[in-house]
Amino acid sequence: MKDPPATAFVIQELLAGRWATAPADRTTRVPGEFGVRLRCYLDVRQELSSQR
Repeated sequence: MKDPPATAFVIQELLAGRWATAPADRTTRVPGEFGVRLRCYLDVRQELSSQR
């Protein structure tokens, strides 16, 4: 994984395509730990439509 923050934002966009999200604008990194963290909020209570 060459750019963990970019990957996290791609995953957030995939989730946003399925559920309503409150998007995050930054990632956090903990020194000594692999990867990054991205906090976003999903509304999984909404009905899934048959369109995709």
